[in-house]
Amino acid sequence: MGEKTEKLLSILKLQSVVPVLIVDDAKSAVPLARALVAGGLKAIEITLRTAGALDAIRAVAEEVEGAEVGAGTILNVKQWDAAVEAGSKFIVSPGTTQELLDAARGSHVPLLPGAATASEVMALREEGYTVLKFFPAEQAGGASYLKALSSPLAGTVFCPTGGISLKNAHDYLSLPNVICVGGSWVAPKELVASGDWAGITKLAAEAAALKG
Repeated sequence: MGEKTEKLLSILKLQSVVPVLIVDDAKSAVPLARALVAGGLKAIEITLRTAGALDAIRAVAEEVEGAEVGAGTILNVKQWDAAVEAGSKFIVSPGTTQELLDAARGSHVPLLPGAATASEVMALREEGYTVLKFFPAEQAGGASYLKALSSPLAGTVFCPTGGISLKNAHDYLSLPNVICVGGSWVAPKELVASGDWAGITKLAAEAAALKG
């Protein structure tokens, strides 16, 4: 577990904001990822919420130099195996099941498991996880809730995702138990649809400049 944790940390520490992408058209994945990397966001999460998500992950993994592409919204072992086969460097789940934990245990790819309560965090700590996704961040209590967990659950760090924007990202990044945040605002649907890659690079650069 230690080696995989370090691998995951090396990816998450690349930047303060990890783009969380819903890619409707796999053909847009490569120019989108290149735009994000150009703006300083190398770690990229593509969620398995569309039919073209796996093709998008595979294309980015094979064609975008400098990108560390991961798969998000992984709910079961079938999706896990498909995401790893497509070239995912890390796996993100909104919550956790024993099935996913078993798959992660037997894989070389690190898992960023989701948790929203103290009990879920404690259960994952018993499984050896100290780097977690806090989801859905805003709806589950926001930065103040996560701050309250920092003392009793010291030694656990989080990547909050869900409802985070440029306006409130700093509230999370300033916390001692937050390593980065996940957000979709760096790749608005309208800019992706119009192919405004320069606009996305600008948003990525703004996000990359955020500090805790």
